[in-house]
Amino acid sequence: MPPAGQCLLWLGLVLASVCASLESAAPSNSTTGPLNVLLIIVDDLRPSLGCYGDKAIRSPNIDQLASRSLLFQNAFAQQAVCAPSRVSFLTGRRPDTTRLYDFNSYWRVHAGNFSTIPQYFKENGYVTMSVGKVFHPGISSNYSDDSPYSWSFPPYHPSSEKYENTKTCRGPDGQLHANLLCPVDVADVPEGTLPDKQSTEQAIRLLEKMKTSASPFFLAVGYHKPHIPFRYPKEFQKLYPLENITLAPDPQVPAGLPPVAYNPWMDIRQREDVQALNLSVPYGPIPVDFQRKIRQSYFASISYLDTQVGHLLSALDDLQLTNSTIIAFASDHGWALGEHGEWAKYSNFDVATRVPLMFYVPGRTAPLPEAGEELFPYIDPFDSVLESMEPGRRVMDLVELLSLSPTLAGLAGLHVPPRCPVPSFHVHLCREGQNLGKHFQLQDLGEDLHLRVSRQQRFLVEE
Repeated sequence: MPPAGQCLLWLGLVLASVCASLESAAPSNSTTGPLNVLLIIVDDLRPSLGCYGDKAIRSPNIDQLASRSLLFQNAFAQQAVCAPSRVSFLTGRRPDTTRLYDFNSYWRVHAGNFSTIPQYFKENGYVTMSVGKVFHPGISSNYSDDSPYSWSFPPYHPSSEKYENTKTCRGPDGQLHANLLCPVDVADVPEGTLPDKQSTEQAIRLLEKMKTSASPFFLAVGYHKPHIPFRYPKEFQKLYPLENITLAPDPQVPAGLPPVAYNPWMDIRQREDVQALNLSVPYGPIPVDFQRKIRQSYFASISYLDTQVGHLLSALDDLQLTNSTIIAFASDHGWALGEHGEWAKYSNFDVATRVPLMFYVPGRTAPLPEAGEELFPYIDPFDSVLESMEPGRRVMDLVELLSLSPTLAGLAGLHVPPRCPVPSFHVHLCREGQNLGKHFQLQDLGEDLHLRVSRQQRFLVEE
């Protein structure tokens, strides 16, 4: 065996060579050709997931994705409101730059002609497609989901979306109501389906078409649940018996809280079942038994969402696209479930601003699948025994959704847009967020070093 000093010298040389190669080389992939991108955006999803440590939640398919991904433990939205958050991370600019804090303006008109993530990929040869709620609909995306700038062809919206806020919830009186709590028999609702089911089916059809395309694709899929109303297949309630539902650990409005920091959750007060409670404004409180029902339905909506993500990723496997597709999974913001007396987003508490964020990159966050191997087989959340899955690797650093744009560009091998000057209203393409690529380089470094050390140890022993 060589002396210890020789081993230490060799180890230092290996570290130096690996670091130098990572610094000098452009981001490399284990596959040939450009990587596709599947961006999954969820509405109002806080990190109440198994992979984020919430063991009461059945989210096996999202947990499986996390086990093959780089997971960011402390990711935050720029604002806990749908339209400002989505416009912010899709343009890579802060709400102060997009000048959007509500739902009532289109950034290209009122701020600047800023490029978006899908637009940048489109301009670099990608076919860009939108399914479901990606941009917030309405004025904030010019009533067109920012078409034609961002998308290669018109975005898809499920036909059953129009029933989300109508009287489709059967109450204890046997009548139909526009309720907050709305577990349904899918066969009985209009069109016999739900929006997220339709979005999954359309996304799979697009993947099948793109399988034979010569162009890479950027597919964004936006899921509605667990956004209110909690309208989901009623069987998912069985996963969360009411007697097992705990209440928020900090349910009181903080003493001395400035009124501007509190939101009176008016959007849920408009629902018929909440109106029947005759709650005082602004602080409530909501009766304890109804609090449990809200939390039950939020968790059930997550498990329903998980099945849709599972079917989508399983189709990616079946089409043999997992070895050539980056998967990014995120939410636009969180939602309070009774913490601080809140039952909404619209605040700056962590439960409203903290979000799940993870990236699967073929050959980097997980080994490339072998021929016929499934990385994301569908897992039924109703299985009595679910295997516990840990994330591939956690990053504890504080990060922002603003980083989504430069990070996806870098991971796909595109030029990362430059930092924005101040002010940047006149600049078409730039970024205000950090590129998170350094965290993937650290993962590459660890794997490369482990491989090189193993080989050298074997060589030294053989010598």
